[in-house]
Amino acid sequence: MNGFASIAWREVRIAWTGGGLWLPIVFYLAVATLFPFVTGPDKALLARVGGSILWIAALLASLLPIERLVLPDRQSGVLDQLVLRGWADEWIAAAKIAGHIVGFGIPLLLATPVAIALLGVPDAQAKTLIIGLALTLPAFAGLGVTIAALTAGLNGASALGGLLLVPLAIPILIFGAGTLGDSANNALQLLAATSLAMTALSPFAAGAALRAARD
Repeated sequence: MNGFASIAWREVRIAWTGGGLWLPIVFYLAVATLFPFVTGPDKALLARVGGSILWIAALLASLLPIERLVLPDRQSGVLDQLVLRGWADEWIAAAKIAGHIVGFGIPLLLATPVAIALLGVPDAQAKTLIIGLALTLPAFAGLGVTIAALTAGLNGASALGGLLLVPLAIPILIFGAGTLGDSANNALQLLAATSLAMTALSPFAAGAALRAARD
């Protein structure tokens, strides 16, 4: 296994063995379970707003692992050791993003059909919702690692991470909600383009943050 894959797999292993897997998934499904108690047994209302609720739940779930993505490795000196071995900060960030996609994104995507059933999202919206989330989760992972790198070691990092992530994710939420409407194909194309741009830029932004924190 090469170095990039080793770092990515290490992120997956930490997520799945350190409780980082279940917390976001439980939160995601808890939102889908509890929301009908707030609105009441109105199936038409749940069908109309269920998809949007899941987009917001997915965004908020992506906030939960932020504290474990960078700070433990920074405190234990793992990041410094990787740099001493010649790893570029951007490459380290890219490996962490890849691992976060597998460790967080794929389990959340697998939990989505359950959440869809709990909220009674119509079949037509369910299909575009799953496709949209599959396109978006790499961007959520990239934003998560970037914000983790920016806030590592700061007081109130979790709250600060939320304040940073939500504004950056607004385009995703807008286009994601668009995939639930009549112009789903156009919204999916815009969502894919936005997600691709965020995913591609995230390693550079996170790498710069890692380097600045070390200097």
